[in-house]
Amino acid sequence: MSSVKQQIVDRLTQALSPDRLAVTDDSALHAGHSEQARAGESHFTVEIVSDAFTGQTRVQRHRLVNQALGDLMKAQVHALAIKAKAPAEAG
Repeated sequence: MSSVKQQIVDRLTQALSPDRLAVTDDSALHAGHSEQARAGESHFTVEIVSDAFTGQTRVQRHRLVNQALGDLMKAQVHALAIKAKAPAEAG
């Protein structure tokens, strides 16, 4: 089984065909916060640039990311920071 980080990368790549994608495991920064953080691979930051975000509001973009991650959001990801941009906004 692949890591949670790799599963996030795979699912977002498949669903949103990003131009750029960076996934950072922030779990170590939250070590005293929750059981999930102590176990690792539970807190992440996703920075993603995709055509799928063109014309979408911030809320719509976050929903697209959460939809793509599906059951990972319920079972394994405790916290997710999302920075989603359309290519024209990425600079």
